[in-house]
Amino acid sequence: MANDQRSQFIIPNNTPIVKLECSSAFDSLTPKEKQYAHYLSKAGWAGGLICLLQTSPESPLIFSLLLRLFRGQSIEELKKGAIENVSGLTEDEFEAFLVYCATFLSNFGNYKSFGDTKFIPDISKEKFEGILNCSEAHKQDAAGFDKLWAKIATAVFSLDQKVKQLGYGEKGLTTYFSSNCTEADLELTKEFMNKKKIQAYNTRLFKKVDNGKSSYEVRLASSETDGNEVDLPLGSHDHNSVDFTVSRGDYAPLMAQVVENLKKAKESAANPNEEKMLEGYIQSFSTGSIEAHMEGSRHWIRDTGPIVEGYIGFIESYRDPFGVRGEWEGFVAIVNKEMSAKFGSLVENAESFLPYLPWPKEYEKDTFLRPDFTSLEVLSFASSGIPAGINIPNYDSIRQNEGFKNVSLGNVLAGHSKDQNITFLEDSEKALYSKLKTPSFEVQVGLHELLGHGSGKLFVKEEDGSFNFSADKVIHLETKEKISSWYLSGETWDSKFPVISSSYEECRAECVAIYLCLHEDILKIFGHEGQAAQDIIYINWLNMVRAGVLGLEFYTPETNTWRQAHMQARFVILKVLLEAGQGLVTIERRTGEDGQPDAVVKLDREKIQTVGKEAIGTFLTRLQLYKSTADYKSAKGMYDGYSAVNDDSPEQLLSLRSIVMARKQSRRMFVQVNSTISQEGGVCLKTYEATAAGIIQSYVERYSDRDYESILHDLWQKDAAHFN
Repeated sequence: MANDQRSQFIIPNNTPIVKLECSSAFDSLTPKEKQYAHYLSKAGWAGGLICLLQTSPESPLIFSLLLRLFRGQSIEELKKGAIENVSGLTEDEFEAFLVYCATFLSNFGNYKSFGDTKFIPDISKEKFEGILNCSEAHKQDAAGFDKLWAKIATAVFSLDQKVKQLGYGEKGLTTYFSSNCTEADLELTKEFMNKKKIQAYNTRLFKKVDNGKSSYEVRLASSETDGNEVDLPLGSHDHNSVDFTVSRGDYAPLMAQVVENLKKAKESAANPNEEKMLEGYIQSFSTGSIEAHMEGSRHWIRDTGPIVEGYIGFIESYRDPFGVRGEWEGFVAIVNKEMSAKFGSLVENAESFLPYLPWPKEYEKDTFLRPDFTSLEVLSFASSGIPAGINIPNYDSIRQNEGFKNVSLGNVLAGHSKDQNITFLEDSEKALYSKLKTPSFEVQVGLHELLGHGSGKLFVKEEDGSFNFSADKVIHLETKEKISSWYLSGETWDSKFPVISSSYEECRAECVAIYLCLHEDILKIFGHEGQAAQDIIYINWLNMVRAGVLGLEFYTPETNTWRQAHMQARFVILKVLLEAGQGLVTIERRTGEDGQPDAVVKLDREKIQTVGKEAIGTFLTRLQLYKSTADYKSAKGMYDGYSAVNDDSPEQLLSLRSIVMARKQSRRMFVQVNSTISQEGGVCLKTYEATAAGIIQSYVERYSDRDYESILHDLWQKDAAHFN
């Protein structure tokens, strides 16, 4: 592979690393609150290892190798031995080794959490092995260490076409279902699961073929591996003359540790809602019941204004190529009261802002369920990546009828504000952009989470034949006739809109946010008025169109696939605004100061309130129309059209991608703290330096209390045959 192609799959040594600061917020907690936060974090991190098993076949064993390696000696000792004993090894190459290891740990696997592409060490295989072979871990058990490395050595460095990115079939790799599953298998399984009312969030799918006949195992995540559960259709089933088995016990030893720590957290719960919440989660993670997790989530919604906030489970479906199975996520955070007050004011006024949206009231929820909306300082976030904001739970029936919560992760936003080089903007725009990127992004995140994900109605025909809308009155916004499609009982947004659901919904939320930020009364809540408010609008929209250009990095021409839901959404918005014409958005090709091809995206700020608003309003109406009416065919046709990357337009976006790739910058990594119980019984916080070595040390100490290597090896071995 040519060096310029290989460079797309390595993590450079200058990748920014930022501390996720939360010490002051933690110090403000009472001893009881610290105990609660500690055990919630422990539960999240125990489950975080599930992400390894959800990413790639080799990830659990790579983690085991790194844990064994860095437990054996300090990084300084390892470096000294490697420089002395590995022929030709430079300090930069050893740093590249550490950066690879830190990136792997931060992503819980060898694929980027943001973009789903594989990354490999920026060091030769021979020197990588040399570092391993001169380690104390190797000296203590050379045969065992070599055996472990032999199982993963090829996979660590492989850039075969199929393993370059996550996906299914020939388009990529996944462990959410066995490697022999096709799209037809996934559709058939979806039908079966809908019929049995099984939600897919905590499942994996394994296909077996005997004498040409296919059979399927739908396996639920739980600590319990046998027995009967009243709420679950465990056992064998016939569906359209195809054998299905519903089992449980996926990730069982890890789920058992999650349950153990949640029980300890419950002892320090602040109120009955937190106790009931944890009881629901404990039942869910013990038995595999999503209904129990939903019940826990109901109590989580009712627990308004907690000092320590947290949510845990199989949550976001971004990384499942079919878009329905949830990745493990467990976060614990502490309320930032000052910023939360602004979000509280936004919630208080939300009902007066909803009519600003471009669809009629019939397409909006009957009652706006005011959510808890807080700004949080993250204490721990156990998943493959850390978002800037969250709107959960993702269960449609709860969101539509009972409510949800919004959180903005303040210390994550602060970490992202540490700007790298600003690409694809005019020099004259960069000072204002740099100054207002963070405050404008706070506006965007707030509106995106509360009124983006929190708006819009799904039209449903219930099992008894009744409708949750006036079927004889609601008019289709394009045909102007009565609507003729809706969700049936048991269908969800994710199951009805496979593959596109995540990106489509992120696009809808992003459009809501840039559309509503045009209103002065909304910006006033965030403290922006007059010319300052106009500048916030401009930078927010400019950031969106620039993000659309940057989004090209996350498109793979060879497979014609998008690898990141948010970046696909932002590219789609860029296409919508380019289509609007009238000089609203233009992309100009140039030669950069380095003599290499470059480009600049321009936004006419005078046309945002007219041309821009009309274009986004029209597009947003279509997004909501197809979502409300369960019109997957129209939604997919429209969304795929805007997602297409080609050179058919004057902007030649496919050719532009080569410039974007040449000028891409590494995404920053965060160093997270650890909490421990002192000899006196109090909870202490340990911080780490913002370096690759700091990240590694944090993970070594985080997973020092159990034999995780054996647990992960056994889980890997159990299912290895499904991924050959």
